[in-house]
Amino acid sequence: MSIRYLNTRMELTEKEKIQYSNLEKGYEGEVKFDQLAEILQEERLIINDLLLEVNNSYFQIDTLIISESMIHLLEINFQGDWYLESDKLYTVTAGREYKNPIYQLKRSAALLQTLKQNYPVEAPVVFINPEFTLYQAPMDQPIVLPTQVNRFMKDLNKTPSKLNDGHTKLAQQLMSLHQPKNPFTVLPKYHFEQLKKGMHCKNYQSLLLTIKSKDLVCKRCGGHEKIEQAILRNIREFQLLFPERKLTTQNIYEWCNLDLSKRTICRVLKKNYTAPGSTSNTYYV
Repeated sequence: MSIRYLNTRMELTEKEKIQYSNLEKGYEGEVKFDQLAEILQEERLIINDLLLEVNNSYFQIDTLIISESMIHLLEINFQGDWYLESDKLYTVTAGREYKNPIYQLKRSAALLQTLKQNYPVEAPVVFINPEFTLYQAPMDQPIVLPTQVNRFMKDLNKTPSKLNDGHTKLAQQLMSLHQPKNPFTVLPKYHFEQLKKGMHCKNYQSLLLTIKSKDLVCKRCGGHEKIEQAILRNIREFQLLFPERKLTTQNIYEWCNLDLSKRTICRVLKKNYTAPGSTSNTYYV
């Protein structure tokens, strides 16, 4: 997630911090739901974070579950106190209006049907965070509240499901249609010189790392990670944020900005990437 890396390396505006916080909360909800989905014993295919484009319309699905005779689209989101009024969703504290996830999911279900798949679609909004409260919740809408999540999963688990090649082909079709870049995601403006340099902890995004033997140790959480794995992780971050910049020893040396020699950086690059040619301006792909 690009904005997560940017949050570590630059000061976000208040609006950008809210955007980042909402994305993190959504991700945490999806991880928690994946843990709950481990109870599902029948055959099912689960696809997360699917972004599709149909008839010039984009729609994102947090979790899609393919069962024998049904497709479930799940929107997993939100924490805090909210209320519905005239089919509009508001925060209790700030009174800020948000897009109603029920309508977003219904729209996604309708667009999914245009792909000419032959399975009925159910699209409940699952509010998985135990600290979420929805006032004035309508009883006739596909809403699963935190106190209902376990029962929802148990009921889903009771549904028989045996998959065949048709289900596999459907999953492959959906994954082939996935759009890797959301055109509506607006990142903060940034440039290489502006961002804080350093290697961050894989657990806390902290830049406070020290070298101990062949490991990097986080001063904040005490977590250990092999130096090579940490370098590779930070290389992937560099490539995500700066796809136009060449992958060179010097660039990664500056990006990591730790007490590591250029020889160490070069060794990791040579081991895991390919260098087209061999000159003083060597870069890797």
